Amino acid sequence: MSLLKRPEAFQQALATWYTTAQRPLPWRTEPSLYKTVVSELMAQQTQIKTMLPYFDRWLKRFPDFQALADAPSEDVLKHWEGLGYYSRARNLHKLAKEYIVLDPKPTIAKEWQALPGIGPYTSAAISSIAQNFPAAVVDGNVVRILARLTNDARAFKNNGEAVKAFTSAADAVLNTQTPGDHNQAMMELGATVCQKTNPLCTVCPVVQFCEGATKGTTDGIPNIQRKATVQVQIDRLWIVHDNKLLLHRIPDAAKQLAGQYELPATTHFSTKPAVGKALATKTRGITNKRITETIYPLKSQPSALSPQPAELHWIALDQLDSLTLSGPHRRWTKELLKAHSAASYLCAPAPLGENSRT
Repeated sequence: MSLLKRPEAFQQALATWYTTAQRPLPWRTEPSLYKTVVSELMAQQTQIKTMLPYFDRWLKRFPDFQALADAPSEDVLKHWEGLGYYSRARNLHKLAKEYIVLDPKPTIAKEWQALPGIGPYTSAAISSIAQNFPAAVVDGNVVRILARLTNDARAFKNNGEAVKAFTSAADAVLNTQTPGDHNQAMMELGATVCQKTNPLCTVCPVVQFCEGATKGTTDGIPNIQRKATVQVQIDRLWIVHDNKLLLHRIPDAAKQLAGQYELPATTHFSTKPAVGKALATKTRGITNKRITETIYPLKSQPSALSPQPAELHWIALDQLDSLTLSGPHRRWTKELLKAHSAASYLCAPAPLGENSRT
């Protein structure tokens, strides 16, 4: 049965499944416009199961647009810590400030796009789910479903190109009577059934419409080219003295991780510091970069680290929880503090300057 020839039958099958299969997520069980906005920005680049505890913590601290707008930026970033892609938190903060003074408030997708951090997908999601506006969402999940349903094996250079290609199909199958439920059902189907690998075709509620399942081609669809992985190596220092840890604050103008703290890299100093045996080697990914970070204790006297960049700061160990560290460096710092006593890396902080927080 062709998907595009029988959109009503497809809509009905999808809706029937969603009624009983949907996960009881907090923005569904007790819906509100604000919860929809927060959940949509928080879910960008993050799996639902990962974001749930952050969503709960966020709502307790910032229960509505006004509370978020009134909060200091440091508090906003602190409550986002661990989710990554911090521009989302900054945009959400800016959005709240703009939203509370808007008159009239946005009610359609195009109006939402005028607010910070809101693109075509997010505007369609917010306006359809919270305001019943008939706009189809098209994200990676929806692209994957539609590509498999239509057995479309075209090669796409990137996700953006694929989204544009399948927007018309998403519009064609949208249930305009209940657009919010339809969009959530599509996203739910992609997240729980029509997965990237090993799709659960045997239990898919719309498999009768799927040309890819019929022809056994779902594993290769959609065909989206991925950026080549770039390997990056960073050497970092672990220096603790007098219950203080030396950290580097990433400048506010940085494109990534702006305003957050991390262990200082050896490249932050005019001459490469003498270091001891590596304490740990860690890896993390940022976009298409695979970053290997090796953490060393300082072997030489700290005078060799002079002059000190303005972004280096001595932070009291009992103040670390009040700072916004990048997620990986938060974990690694806790591990190292637990495994090694401060006395093991004793050095005098004075030659590094007066930047400190106690």
